[in-house]
Amino acid sequence: MSQPVGRPTPVTNATQAQKPSGMPIHKYGQYDAVDIPDRTWPNGRITKAPRWLSTDLRDGNQALIDPMSPARKREMFDLLVRMGYKEIEVGFPSSGETDFNFVRSIIEEGAIPEDVTISVLTQAREELIERTVESLRGAHRATVHLYNATAPTFRRVVFRGTKEQVKQIAVDGTRLVMEYADKILGDETIFGYQYSPEIFTDTELDFALEVCEAVCDVWQPEEGREIILNLPATVERSTPSTHADRFEWMSRNLSRREYVCLSVHPHNDRGTAVAAAELAIMAGADRIEGCLFGQGERTGNVDLVTLGMNLFSQGVDPQIDFSQIDEIRRTSEYCNQMEIHPRHPYAGDLVYTAFSGSHQDAIKKGFDAMEADAAAAGRTVDEIEWAVPYLPIDPKDVGRSYEAVIRVNSQSGKGGIAYVLKNDHKLDLPRRMQIEFSKIIQQKTDSEGGEVTPTAIWSVFQDEYLPNPENPWGRIQLRSGQTTTDKDGRDTLTVEAVVDGRDTVLTGTGNGPISAFFEALATTGVDARLLDYQEHTMSEGASAQAASYIECAIDGVVLWGIGIDANTTRASLKAVISAVNRASR
Repeated sequence: MSQPVGRPTPVTNATQAQKPSGMPIHKYGQYDAVDIPDRTWPNGRITKAPRWLSTDLRDGNQALIDPMSPARKREMFDLLVRMGYKEIEVGFPSSGETDFNFVRSIIEEGAIPEDVTISVLTQAREELIERTVESLRGAHRATVHLYNATAPTFRRVVFRGTKEQVKQIAVDGTRLVMEYADKILGDETIFGYQYSPEIFTDTELDFALEVCEAVCDVWQPEEGREIILNLPATVERSTPSTHADRFEWMSRNLSRREYVCLSVHPHNDRGTAVAAAELAIMAGADRIEGCLFGQGERTGNVDLVTLGMNLFSQGVDPQIDFSQIDEIRRTSEYCNQMEIHPRHPYAGDLVYTAFSGSHQDAIKKGFDAMEADAAAAGRTVDEIEWAVPYLPIDPKDVGRSYEAVIRVNSQSGKGGIAYVLKNDHKLDLPRRMQIEFSKIIQQKTDSEGGEVTPTAIWSVFQDEYLPNPENPWGRIQLRSGQTTTDKDGRDTLTVEAVVDGRDTVLTGTGNGPISAFFEALATTGVDARLLDYQEHTMSEGASAQAASYIECAIDGVVLWGIGIDANTTRASLKAVISAVNRASR
């Protein structure tokens, strides 16, 4: 039968077949399945938050190229407390003086709220256990977390020991933790214990159960005396469904299960740690250990931000406050000295941004429909169920906004406003500032039409962000500033300025010039809060100018400012003034 004229030839499956990759697949074996035909977790739903433990200060910190300084550690700890984490693994005290001294500092300085339990990790060696327990002296609530490797490769290659010898390490270690806790810690400490059969994902299930039962026999969990059994995916090895099967099997077979907190600690080697954690909870786990934004060894620990926000997006209270996601991200980036990816779920620079015109149109129509539905119901938009295409949550619930990136004319600045500002004026705008300014340019094109030339873009930018003697505007003009630092590292800033047409001297104190300036501005009625700060030099040499970019929440409105000066501190103060002046313009 001939093919009708004008109709394309059908493509068969044979012509689409993939070819062998040529990669050495013979080196890798299949991961064992779990014999659990009556598994129940596929029908489960997560309807409440699990217990959370942040291990940013231990597992996350040990994975950093530049481990946190004591100041950065303290800032991370304070952030976790503010967010609402009640269990925080604060270090590995026996690993060195830095971790030991940090644990002592937060205890002795009263930094730990009474409802927060700190946890410390130790290997199963007596001198390390003693040092670990010693670090907790005087703590109100504390847990010692002991681990030893139980997987067959470690038994054979690393320790060269039998199953019985490996189990005895866990038993002896548990007994030593109890003995030193009785000897060192007083009645003021509510003391708990956690055990991890490390590399649980590679340990035979029956042996993992045998070791956990032996540890429980020593600890003797009962009413009011729980034990935390943490089953770590030290290396993620298989599908999240298999991980869930292993948890359901352990949960079913543990004796004294009602006194066991079953904890999941996924890593992200296969890129499925979030799914593995969620399915483990459906399979019986009670608690999740992880790090903010997935920090940690290799591909990272499971991401506590994504897990918590996934619950929030389903109407389940995560019991952790993510409402200021950019502050959380900024603090995490400072503490870890690592940037968060712009496509990171919920927190990335671009996750509430639509580049596609069809996406922008659908989102706009979604907002319009929400307003119409709310009006018809006699309610506000915040009181009805969220339903906007492409936006799984309302961005303002995490302190963000929907940002539609408007493409300027293809001839504009040989590729857009960011190119013009960087190529012609050496200004490398942060991504969210690019988004903000693109809206201002779009308003110009909408009202005037035609091409937006590079000269016009620069003129609009100067008028919007850079008041100067030829173009004065705004409440505040900076004249001079001087900073002094006391012995505790606190900065006092004195600024001479013109405020509302009057010569004024402003003074403030903070943990840096910007923080001090915000305090000084508060005396003029300005309520400003830092969200993001970036800077760069605009050229090389001793006379180089610096550009500072500040993102602020000013009386609840998020705005960017920019300052340019040879002095970086002065540039940052100018950037704050730029944002503050724009807020009152």
